[in-house]
Amino acid sequence: MESLLIPFLILVAVAVAVALTARALGHRRRTVREPAKPPVESAELAREAAAKLSEDEHRRLYALIAQGQAMAAIKLYYEVSGQGLRASRDAVAALAAHPQPFQPPAQETSEPEDDDEPPQRFPYRYRAIASKGDVTREVSSNMLNDEIYGRIRTLAKSGNIEAAANALIRHSDITLKQAREFIALLDD
Repeated sequence: MESLLIPFLILVAVAVAVALTARALGHRRRTVREPAKPPVESAELAREAAAKLSEDEHRRLYALIAQGQAMAAIKLYYEVSGQGLRASRDAVAALAAHPQPFQPPAQETSEPEDDDEPPQRFPYRYRAIASKGDVTREVSSNMLNDEIYGRIRTLAKSGNIEAAANALIRHSDITLKQAREFIALLDD
């Protein structure tokens, strides 16, 4: 029996050595073969990616995502954004994970005119009337016209109440409180 003990111990030692070597090589292969994981798809990345798209591009990209055409969506984003392929892949993955509504580019918060220059005065008085239910407000000024009033309405409807009120004050002789009351009636 003693004659079998030494070969048996050698066999066990070789088996342990082979097992450890195989495990080490397997671990190396797994770390080499595993693809690099994309960065965490965050809502912030999705917002940034969506901001680079026009309304038509946004619609087309989400149509491709909804149809399960990931490669076509990545290609579209790659072409319109000018970013690299990996960045486009990550952006599309973030957009798919965190859907973003289309946001038009931010409008200027005030009119492009210089604040130092007084607004132009027109030879007529312009009357702007806003009402909601029983409440009616009127602003009459010779510094308003259809174009300026249209810009004020656009600011109000886009949710930029303060900019709309400031523009209305600039082109009329009303107080900030009166301007806010008038703008509040335009939000419909």
